[in-house]
Amino acid sequence: MPKQRSSLAKYVQSIRESPREIFNWRLFLTAFAFALGGCAKGWDEGSAAAITQLPSFQNKYELDQDSISNIVSLVNLGAGVGALLSFLINDGVGRIMSLRIYQIIYIIGSLISCFSSGNAGALYTGRIVSGLGIGALSVVCPMAISEIAPKFIRGLMALWFNICMLAGQSLGVFIVYGCSIHVTRSKDLQYQTPWFSQTFAPVISIALSFIAVESPRWLLLDHKQDQSHTALLRLRGLPADSGYVANEFQTMVSSMEDREAGFGNNSKISIIKETFLVRSNLRRVQLTIFVYILAQMSGANAITNYLPTIFGLIGITSSDVKVYSTGLYTVAKLICCLAASLFFIDIAGRRKSLMIGISVQIICHSYLAGYLKLYQRQHDSTSKGSTDAALAFLYIHAFGWAVGLYSLPYLFGAELWPNKIRSFGGALSQCFHWLFYFAITKATPSLLTSLHQWGAFVLFVGFCVVALLYTYFIIPETAGMSLEEINRIFERPLCPLAKPLDPSDQSDQDP
Repeated sequence: MPKQRSSLAKYVQSIRESPREIFNWRLFLTAFAFALGGCAKGWDEGSAAAITQLPSFQNKYELDQDSISNIVSLVNLGAGVGALLSFLINDGVGRIMSLRIYQIIYIIGSLISCFSSGNAGALYTGRIVSGLGIGALSVVCPMAISEIAPKFIRGLMALWFNICMLAGQSLGVFIVYGCSIHVTRSKDLQYQTPWFSQTFAPVISIALSFIAVESPRWLLLDHKQDQSHTALLRLRGLPADSGYVANEFQTMVSSMEDREAGFGNNSKISIIKETFLVRSNLRRVQLTIFVYILAQMSGANAITNYLPTIFGLIGITSSDVKVYSTGLYTVAKLICCLAASLFFIDIAGRRKSLMIGISVQIICHSYLAGYLKLYQRQHDSTSKGSTDAALAFLYIHAFGWAVGLYSLPYLFGAELWPNKIRSFGGALSQCFHWLFYFAITKATPSLLTSLHQWGAFVLFVGFCVVALLYTYFIIPETAGMSLEEINRIFERPLCPLAKPLDPSDQSDQDP
């Protein structure tokens, strides 16, 4: 019996067997232009809550805690709406023009917030407008990167979006921290600078988009076959007679023809019908939405959004230490996401990455639940070592989150859908993502209070266990497969999705 090759060996062989030309500046520049769309949410997440705590902001707006909570969380509600509405634009104008439109919307929202000058209504408006841009960017950016990336490094390149998100979050935290120290509280500049700085990454992204290459799969969807072939040649850096490009392009064309044979035209109604009336696509809807629910209920975003509060619960009282530790936490997540993109998502595969990440979350939540229960009962006798361990487990949790439920849902929302309905599928899944994000952000303070703090972490453990079982039994492996090959996975019933795809299995479109 032949020896089974490891995932790393298969990955290395795929790299070696590929033409060197496909790793070229046009591919990476185009992917980076879209990846910068992740900075919008990251920068906002890292700075919005902290801005509301600046003395200059509080003096200017004089808002209560409920109003401040709305300012922070309204962006997620706007993001849910923006994600869903992006379906009306993505396929109509293309990936690059969509990127420019959404980045401009986000810039407008940030500038409204920056210059709202004490007007709470204007600030609310700016937050919602920013959310519209953030939600739409979360659809088109991972989708575009997945459409242009070579199949064996698609996971790595798609995670550039998440890496930019975390880089933006880290910058957002430290910019607010710097303004709190170096800009006097009597000047509006103290809170305006963090709002204004959010526009830098979108401007760079828009500038790069003018030398980026349009998605060949969108051009094919728009019945521009010659332009699609030219775009693919540019992205792969190969000559027109390249057999490598010819095989990839023929696979794309064949898949498109098979899909169009079902419901015909590419009208919005036709696309929606195909999403909900074809059983293989319903399986995609079920999988992506359920993964997003589990990602939010795993507790990671509850920790991220209320990290200073969590630090306070485990015994850290200094406000400066809280802010500094929050900044370090975002840097830790960034480093872990880089590790996930380089060593896990494509090499270990999607399923193993999810199971490793979720298992780490379970361990961390379990310790924090036990520590908080003990800390409440024996506050004075709690050792410094156990407190330091609780702090360490928060940072270890960042690794589990980055490897698993933080990175994979974005990738699944982009790569699991057929070309024709990819925009609507991505918009639908991201809409649910942001609405659940909004819900968990609003619910976390009540969860911590009603479940005596430690009970909330027990709840998170329970959902992580469900996520682990769901991954084992349902989540399919898509690493190393082209977007067109992934279609074969979903021709099967729901239960066997996690089983490896039989190479000899012939796929037939479900009615």
